[in-house]
Amino acid sequence: MEESFHYYATYCAAYLAGYSHEESMDICYSAQFVDLCSRTLLTKIGGPNTAATTQLQLELMDARTDKTGLQDITRIWSSFHFLPRDLKAEPPRRTSKKYKDKYRLICGPNGDLVVDTVELARGSSLQAAGVAMHVLADTWAHTNFAGTTSLVINNTGYEFYEILPENGKMVERHLTFRHSASAPDNLEKGKYTNTVFQTVENTIMNLGHGRAGHLPDYSFMRWRYMPAWGNYEEIIKDNPSDYLHAFTQMVYALRYIRGDIPAFEKETYDTETVRPWVKEIKKILVKRQLDACPDWKALGEKMSGCEVEAFDLDKYQEEFVNASHEERDETFLGKFILAATAHKSMVTNRIYSSGNKLAGISITRSKSVDGGEQ
Repeated sequence: MEESFHYYATYCAAYLAGYSHEESMDICYSAQFVDLCSRTLLTKIGGPNTAATTQLQLELMDARTDKTGLQDITRIWSSFHFLPRDLKAEPPRRTSKKYKDKYRLICGPNGDLVVDTVELARGSSLQAAGVAMHVLADTWAHTNFAGTTSLVINNTGYEFYEILPENGKMVERHLTFRHSASAPDNLEKGKYTNTVFQTVENTIMNLGHGRAGHLPDYSFMRWRYMPAWGNYEEIIKDNPSDYLHAFTQMVYALRYIRGDIPAFEKETYDTETVRPWVKEIKKILVKRQLDACPDWKALGEKMSGCEVEAFDLDKYQEEFVNASHEERDETFLGKFILAATAHKSMVTNRIYSSGNKLAGISITRSKSVDGGEQ
């Protein structure tokens, strides 16, 4: 998912869940910040590197791919962008433990870790709620890919087809890929950017959904493809349906975090609260466009009657930099860092406790932003 959903759609979900405009802004800012809190940024502001929730392309290019380096990559991407659905999942055929460990990191919605994620945010900060919403939303968009480097899991077949409406019926169109990161995806010609195929198991080219490009990140995309982990058997992905499920589950989760309902349960969605807006939401979700930010922004402002300001990466950095070490925990970014490290620690511990060492071991060092966690 991209800014349109993590920022503007999350604002809409928070507002519908009962948060004020100001609270909803804090939640959606935190949700979007997960995609931007890199070690490069943390070094700039003097924050702990262990609080990183993403890695920039340049950081990934320089990342080590030995055991320790791969564990570091997996901690970040499995915790925040590809939350595993089932840490005890059994592959469809007998295989090695090494393959099984990677297979068990495949992302998907409605797993036990989603419950743990949402429950961890309850009673915590608005920043923690935002982190949880980013993670929850990505379980829907990033289904079937894993937050670890793996050719045998994340590679795909070459054949991709978009399924789209034409003259009142659904038709298929063959999609092609190129490898120029600077070239925007071309919706009209069906040309998209993905990572270069490499036969090396642990190359960063095989991290997450790189081999499928940005197809998982577009809410309008209905597509079929062949994943490596599924023995290259074809599956269909319906993003509009998945994104609507993500939105209604976010509203439900936020109502739980807010304390309005007693329990958060899997496969439960707040369709009633969303119902008055569902037609407008579906219209946005199926609209074929690279950037849905203006549409989600307009809908959020229609809901609340308030301006939803554009995301500003620099907004809270000065407050954090100028705060004393004793005061940093109470700054906006300080609260985000605490929420992010707590979440990463929880997910890493769950993975390790399942007998899977791909994310390493999580050790809680301190409950302050200067202590951090790894």
